Amino acid sequence: MVPAVSADCSSTSFTPLVVLELASDTKQEAIAWLLSRIRDPHQNGGIELLVEQLGLGDGGSEKENPNLFLVGAKWQRLLSGAEEVGLFKEFSDGSMRGFTCANKHNFKHFEGDGDSFLSMAECQYIIKHELDTLRAKDETHVPGHPQAKLYPGKSIIRRLLSKGVLIQVFPLHEKEELKRLSYSWYQKIKLSFQPLDDIRRYYGEGQALYFGFLEYFTFALVPMALIGVPYYLFDWENYDKYVVFAVFNLVWCTVILELWKRFSTSLAYSWGTLSRKKAFEEPRPGFHGVLGFNPVTGREEPLYSNTKRQLCVYLVSLPFVLLCLYLSLYVMMIYFLMEGWALSVHDEEPTFWTRVLLFIPSIIYAVVIEIMNLVYRYAAEFLTEWENHRLESSYQNQLILKVLVFNFFNCFASLFYIAFAMQDMALLRQSLATLLITSQILNQIMEAFLPYWLQRRRNKKMMRKVQKRKAVAEAELPLAEQVRLEADMSTYLGTFDDYLELFLLFGYVSLFSCVYPLAAVLVVLNNITEVYSDAFKMCRVFKRPFSEPAANIGVWQLAFEAMSVIAVVTNCSLIGMSPQVKAYFPESETQLILWTVAIEHGLLAFKFILSFIIPDVPKHIQIKLSRLEFESLEALKKKKMLEASELTKGIQ
Repeated sequence: MVPAVSADCSSTSFTPLVVLELASDTKQEAIAWLLSRIRDPHQNGGIELLVEQLGLGDGGSEKENPNLFLVGAKWQRLLSGAEEVGLFKEFSDGSMRGFTCANKHNFKHFEGDGDSFLSMAECQYIIKHELDTLRAKDETHVPGHPQAKLYPGKSIIRRLLSKGVLIQVFPLHEKEELKRLSYSWYQKIKLSFQPLDDIRRYYGEGQALYFGFLEYFTFALVPMALIGVPYYLFDWENYDKYVVFAVFNLVWCTVILELWKRFSTSLAYSWGTLSRKKAFEEPRPGFHGVLGFNPVTGREEPLYSNTKRQLCVYLVSLPFVLLCLYLSLYVMMIYFLMEGWALSVHDEEPTFWTRVLLFIPSIIYAVVIEIMNLVYRYAAEFLTEWENHRLESSYQNQLILKVLVFNFFNCFASLFYIAFAMQDMALLRQSLATLLITSQILNQIMEAFLPYWLQRRRNKKMMRKVQKRKAVAEAELPLAEQVRLEADMSTYLGTFDDYLELFLLFGYVSLFSCVYPLAAVLVVLNNITEVYSDAFKMCRVFKRPFSEPAANIGVWQLAFEAMSVIAVVTNCSLIGMSPQVKAYFPESETQLILWTVAIEHGLLAFKFILSFIIPDVPKHIQIKLSRLEFESLEALKKKKMLEASELTKGIQ
């Protein structure tokens, strides 16, 4: 835990958990009102948290924003908050149960007052939940800021964020705990599993599940890589002997996703998120509409016509996406023209330099693909924001759908064209290798080297400030300096880009790696460096993100399963096109197509049967969940019987 500190303007000591940064021009009456609402007891509409202003520190500059506030809470308040958010903890019998204050001493590791029972990430999640539930009473606007309109039931924090009065809310790092995690995670180079439990304890389940999936995906690629190396070495010039590898692809991409669901379920159960009820989702900060009455919550909130939103999607967003797909197709045709030109130059006068020239169009195309993906991402975010989705989950699902469709088409359209229109396996191998290697190099530059350089630059800048103030070494930075250092760090934007990268790599491996068996080897090497670069960024480059409870990888599971279905169709088609298979149908191409389609349908049926045969929840976890449900029903029966007997006694 971060040590308890005494705020500059008060003798009250508490453990700072979360930082609120208000704009430097925020009116004093707004600050006083907000702090009062945060400190007020529940019966007065407050949330009963502790909050104090952070001082400028010794020799603080006038340019620094003075409106930074530390937020914490008493332990009893945190424990009651844990019950409110439905936190699951390990019970004395080893099962995972929803925490209740009345039953707190029956939970494992609850000792004394319970001041070490909750992790700091859990405490920060509770603080964030309480801040999000802070609502306006009868105020019409934020004091001193008439543009920040309020109405009864409106989330105050969300309104302040949307109007720019509140710049950011972020949880503080634990320096000692972060050092231990960094050492076991990425500072010590070793061949071992990641400390997923430690990652989950520090960053939360959502982040731990991403790193768990990254690790699982890497180990799942090892058999394919081991098979691919000798296959590549001995059949380098024979592009047609890929049938066996394609069959292996078919089985591999189905089995690993089914086994991952079982593994993620085990992780979610051990972390207490499998049975946890999903919290009621509040409107997004940017959601706007006509003020109306929500029949579910009984509160006033903005309402927006779903018909109007659907019109925006189908009349604006969909045509825009189709236009972008057309532009991607146009760029692909330019690439093929460049490829044809390079081949003609090489055929006229074959030399070492003309052989090098053959790879230039693919490299340029790979770079253009990455640039187009980046530009489209910004456009997709703008469009999805404009569609005005009420819930964050709806916003994310729409954004993921837009981005996945374009990225899939942009990255794989040329490979499909080469494989099935041109039927040139040599060019397919060359294009796949060039696209994969170039994209990995660009990603490593953007995700590893650039963040490392930015972090070193930021640290040097901060240490110069500290040395001017005659402060001690970085390990002993005063709290004020540590908070301001973290406030200037980059904000972690979630796992979206990380999952997207893994999705595209999974596509390269599952769709066409049978013609380039080294693809799995390259992806394994990429994932190993990805683990260390992502771990470094989480610990040294980004602010600490709030813990987000998660029981699985969400909509990305569906995305990977959709890719595996496409992989079945693609690999069956490649098998049907191979000379070995064509030799069995020398006179009838129609018969070959019919057999290929029949086998492909049979494999798809087998894939879906396999998903039913392999249960998502392991048997021992099913038993524990059923036992917990039985005990809950029995406890409810006893409670009703006790109430009935007391009512009978009262009547008598």
